[in-house]
Amino acid sequence: MHLIHRGIISRKHKENLLNSFKVSFKKGFGIETDIHATKDNKFVCFHDFTLKRIHKINKSIKNINYSEIEKLTKNKYPIPLLKDLLKLSKNKHHLFLEIKPLFSNKLLNKLLNETKNYKKCVFISFKEKNIFRILKINNKIKVGLSFTPATSIKKIIKKSKNRNIYCLILDKYFLNSGQIKKIEKDKYFYTIKNKKIFNKYFDSNLIFENL
Repeated sequence: MHLIHRGIISRKHKENLLNSFKVSFKKGFGIETDIHATKDNKFVCFHDFTLKRIHKINKSIKNINYSEIEKLTKNKYPIPLLKDLLKLSKNKHHLFLEIKPLFSNKLLNKLLNETKNYKKCVFISFKEKNIFRILKINNKIKVGLSFTPATSIKKIIKKSKNRNIYCLILDKYFLNSGQIKKIEKDKYFYTIKNKKIFNKYFDSNLIFENL
């Protein structure tokens, strides 16, 4: 399976925008996107913890109500709600939802409730606590552990042995690892930005952008 990283299917399609997601779905791809919670506990598709990089506004997502975010970003790269992405997916396309901050149990319960009718959602995070808290709430939910290139293969193998972990999200650095290949879990490799690499590893599960 191939997923488009933040909906960046081409240079003209900016990250984590509904229009970008829509084009990605039309091309038949799933989406890997990022999830934050606003001050009023609305889930948004946005990578950064603040608005500074994209919108040149030094405010944190967690400290702003969604209505304010709408006003601040409506003229340039409007930040979508997760529920709008879910609706757009029509329950037909895979959504890998990366939880960026550490969510409380209350927020995770809300997130699971909001996505309960969308069976193609997989929750992933570099913060293990998010994943294990989800499993405590419902160990049938599909979850994936994410790892950086700095993570030892020994640690990845150890974590992969948890039978409730659905998949592993790994940097492309691990594509040629024989030890990683032996792990009997679905493995997704990020972020492929080179068409030559994409074609070479086409039979693997790839998270790619801008090819």
